[in-house]
Amino acid sequence: MSFVVRQIALKSSGEEIIRRSVVEEDVLVIGRDGSSGIHLPDLAVDPRHARVRQIDADTLTIESIGDQPFTVNGRSVTSSELELSIGAELGFGGHRITVAREAESGLPAFTVRRVEAVSESAEAIELGSAYSLQKLLPGKRLSAWGFAALVLLAFLAVPIWSWATYQPLALHKDARRPAGIHGDSAWSSGNLSLAHKNLGNDCQACHVQPFVAVRDNACMTCHQQDAHQHIADGARLLKARGEPAGFAGFQRAVASAFNKPAGRCVDCHTEHEGAGAMLATRQQFCTDCHDGLKTRLPDTKIADAADFGTAHPQFRPMLVAGLAGDKPLFQRAVWQDGMKESTGLKFTHAQHLSKTNGIAQMVRRRPGEFAAGDALSCKDCHQTDSGGARFKPVEMEKACQSCHSLTFDEIGGTFRTLRHGQPEQVVADLRAAFRGGMPPRPESLSGLARRIPGAGAQQATAADYARAVRFYPVQADEAVAQVFSKGGMCYDCHTVGRGGSAATAGFTVQKVAQNGRYYNKGWFDHKDHRKSECVTCHVKAATSNDADAVLVPGIDGAGGCRSCHVGEGGAKLASAHVKEPVASGCAMCHEYHMDNGAPWKPADKRKGPALLTAAWDRPRHPPLPR
Repeated sequence: MSFVVRQIALKSSGEEIIRRSVVEEDVLVIGRDGSSGIHLPDLAVDPRHARVRQIDADTLTIESIGDQPFTVNGRSVTSSELELSIGAELGFGGHRITVAREAESGLPAFTVRRVEAVSESAEAIELGSAYSLQKLLPGKRLSAWGFAALVLLAFLAVPIWSWATYQPLALHKDARRPAGIHGDSAWSSGNLSLAHKNLGNDCQACHVQPFVAVRDNACMTCHQQDAHQHIADGARLLKARGEPAGFAGFQRAVASAFNKPAGRCVDCHTEHEGAGAMLATRQQFCTDCHDGLKTRLPDTKIADAADFGTAHPQFRPMLVAGLAGDKPLFQRAVWQDGMKESTGLKFTHAQHLSKTNGIAQMVRRRPGEFAAGDALSCKDCHQTDSGGARFKPVEMEKACQSCHSLTFDEIGGTFRTLRHGQPEQVVADLRAAFRGGMPPRPESLSGLARRIPGAGAQQATAADYARAVRFYPVQADEAVAQVFSKGGMCYDCHTVGRGGSAATAGFTVQKVAQNGRYYNKGWFDHKDHRKSECVTCHVKAATSNDADAVLVPGIDGAGGCRSCHVGEGGAKLASAHVKEPVASGCAMCHEYHMDNGAPWKPADKRKGPALLTAAWDRPRHPPLPR
């Protein structure tokens, strides 16, 4: 069965708006319930007040669902029959419903009109006002001023009073606020990082003056040992960054107006970013100055740098260029394939890493003594330090002596060994050992020897003696010369020359200079690369026959860092295939805290005192001629 419902509303001008809908139901429900076929939003109407059924094509019946009556043509009834040909007017609260047959469709039509507001809830807005406390509260204007005063009191006056109360604590080194809630904590933009967690109740430690941004001297109060100025000349630093343009220039102007000058520590080292570790400096803070630096500072010696994957200068490792007495001289050089340094050793990686030569055969005959089973491997000689970042210097006694023995004599089953690294002591020991002169004459050749028939035994004894005289030194100087000459214990591994003192019999042994860190301007951690094979980066190690060859990788090429590191945003991936890309921002390798610690490692976990091995504090020396 179908019914036509026509809802009539009035505009402010008095014009009627008619909304027509068709209800497809056997029974048409009239009530305040929103699911009713004819919805009347009036508290005087029951949720389900009445229902309408069609008896035949011209007759309808309407009856109350509950006990509440309604009106039909002005008469209060609970049920009635309606003739569509005659029509009728129904009354429900403040609504009047005209019943007739619609001319166009021939369906029963119910035209609904609100004629008066018979209750305070005739419309939704009236329903809200019926339960409102508006008349019991102050007016809007008074409330607005009251809330504004409350905000100023809670978030301005109380924080200022709290700050002023504890201001004297800033003058005492170890003074701290008591635990609890402090008014000025409402100004905090977030939690402090773990590094500054202990300052959570001591805002004055950094914010020394009210309404004054944090200054560098507040940072340097605690960071005297592990930080320094990036550039001593602040004006030059700002010039390197360049004048901001557009919206950035507007931000700079606003910051300056509120006493927040540019070039401070906090421009890069931001705080209140969360209760975790302090975030590493984003690449943007570095490239703001270093990208296009030479255009702003033509006199700078620093190369332009942007994203590591696409715009980074070639590495410049520190190389051993010579010796000044016992100390090595270092000099930075641009990395290039085939570069060399003088270490004082005659050691080749290819010879020791071979899997087919005599060294490999020796390893196989001594199972269990080396890390590898069929040949020497890198970790047989190179051992990482306690932190795993770098490798310890190779020690002869631990890494070499098991193969390169320094034994020169045996007495009663006890072996006598030359002292490594002490040429004077080597000469003294050899002279003491050969002080008796030539080897003793066998008794078989003396006059007291018992004669044995035949000359065979005597001839064998004479041959043994002659061989001893031929192959073993009969004087100390001969023994010394043999040790320091080609084929001798020292000569085969070390660079030996002449011009030494009498204590070393005129020989000199070049001091060994092991380079423990090639890249002093950048950080590299072997521990983070332990899942990779050594030859992944040191690609020429297994084939290098030059003891002076520098086998550290550069930025590009086979084994180069860009083989994996693609910059902060992975820009290199767009131009080259990288199997295992690693996002690499500037802060991954560069840091400006002068010690041996990795970038962004907490100060209490750094590895030691300041590292003073870079070029600026070492004697300069030109590279040795090759």
